[in-house]
Parts: sequence; structure tokens; C-alpha cells
Amino acid sequence: MTKYLKLLRVEQWVKNLFVFAPLFFSGNITNPDLLIKSFFAFAVFSLAASTVYILNDYSDIESDKKHPEKSKRPLASGAISKPTAVFIFIGLIALCSVLIFCGGAYFQNNFWKFATIVVFYFLMNVAYTFKLKHVAIIDVCIIAIGFVLRVLAGGYATGIYISQWAILLTFVLALVLAIGKRRGELINAQISGKTRRALDGYNVQFADIALSISCTLAIVCYLMFTLSPEVQQKFHSRVFYTVIFVVFAFLRYLQQTLVYNKTESPTKIVYRDRYIQVTLVLWLAAFLLQIYFK
Repeated sequence: MTKYLKLLRVEQWVKNLFVFAPLFFSGNITNPDLLIKSFFAFAVFSLAASTVYILNDYSDIESDKKHPEKSKRPLASGAISKPTAVFIFIGLIALCSVLIFCGGAYFQNNFWKFATIVVFYFLMNVAYTFKLKHVAIIDVCIIAIGFVLRVLAGGYATGIYISQWAILLTFVLALVLAIGKRRGELINAQISGKTRRALDGYNVQFADIALSISCTLAIVCYLMFTLSPEVQQKFHSRVFYTVIFVVFAFLRYLQQTLVYNKTESPTKIVYRDRYIQVTLVLWLAAFLLQIYFK
């Protein structure tokens, strides 16, 4: 069972929690009907993401065999055969399609918007797998757009309006994660002496500059989000002070990356760094108090 969970990369489903963002920030997390719709969107996106992971692993079997960590993946290691992976891939697509159309009546007017988002996400990642992941800058932008699509899917599933600043903030935040991951891969490539096509068009200096710019943009976008009329009307001026947590979190991340030269992906840094974890908890608690306890 473990090898199949690794094939689906279930641990990566945490990214799909972004579909809950519209529900949480609108103050409707306790609404059972909207909560069910968000869980439905989460399930559909998780299945769609797993099909992309299988496709990516299938296309990269030979290159993954030469990688110290990726060689342990089920397809590269031979733990799961190619025919089995193809069967699971087709089954997931079928299941995802059934869920989307079964939920059509539930989503009502937003059904086609939600379905379009999921289909576009899948097709975009197919193009990414076979071609665009080797095109510098476009590759990280596609990863960032994937997070935006998750947020939009959560909004369409629940019928909750998403502000332009929230969309832009999601894109830039995801861009930070994507560029940070590329930087880690560049550092590891320098150590091992092995590189790959996905890193063509990048170097550490460019990654450092792009990462700093993206972090700055993320802070600015969050600041503008807190000052937007709809947010000010809902939370008044108190929400502005949560910027302190955001600035500290980004500065700590840049310190770990640029000063201590951490080569882990940004998500791993977040999982391991206590300062960032405490900051995120405090930020989340501040929003919880303002949204649900006022």
C-alpha cells in the first residue's frame, strides 16, 4: 500500500488545502454546506494532482533512476510496473471525471467554471511535464498558476468572491516556493556535479535575485490585501497588524536560504523551522480571532 501512496504522492495533497482559503477568509468555515463543497473541491483537485504526478514519474523514469533521491520513487525503482501505473492513471482520470459531473447539480451555476479550472489545471500540467518544465521562468510561473487555480476552484465551489489582491498574493507566494525549490536544486547540482534540463536558464545568482524580488512582492501584495476595501470593511484596521508576522516569516525564510544556504525545498524548511512555524501559528490565530471571535 505504501508504494501506491508514494506513487500518488499523497503527502503533496497538502498543497490542495489552498481550496479552503476562500472559505476560511470569508468567515464561513463553520457553514456545513460550504465546507462540504470545499472538501469536494479538495478531493477532485487531489485526484487530478495525482494523475499529473504519475504522468510526470512515468515520463522521467530513466532520468529519475540516476537521481539519488528520485531513484527511490515507485516507478523508477521498479516497485510498481509501467502497466500498473497506466491503469491507475486511467482509473484516477475516470474517477475524477465522475466526481466532477456528479457534483454538477451541487455547484449549480458555478459548475462549468469549476470543471474548466480542473481541466485547465490538468492540461497545463501535461504541457509542463512534456515540454514547459524545461523552459526557464515559464516553469516556475506554471507552478504558481497551479496554486492560483486551487484558490479559484475553492471560490467557484463555494460561490465566494475572491479579490484581485488575494489572487495576486497567491501567485507571488507560490512563485517564492517554486523559485526556492529551483535554487535548492541548483545548489545540490553544484555539490553533486549532476544537472538536468529543468535547470537550464538558471544560476544561483539569478535565483537569489528572483527570490528576493518575489518575497518583496509577496509582502507588498499582502499589505495591499489587508488595505483593500472589502477586507477593511470586514475586519477594520486590525488586520493590518498581521503584516508583522508575514514580514518576519519571509525574512526568516530568506535567512535560512541565503545566509545558512539551506538547500531543502521551501515546504521542507517550513516543516522543520520552529521560528516560521510559530510565526504561522500566531498569524493564523490572529485571523481566527478577528474572523470568528471578533
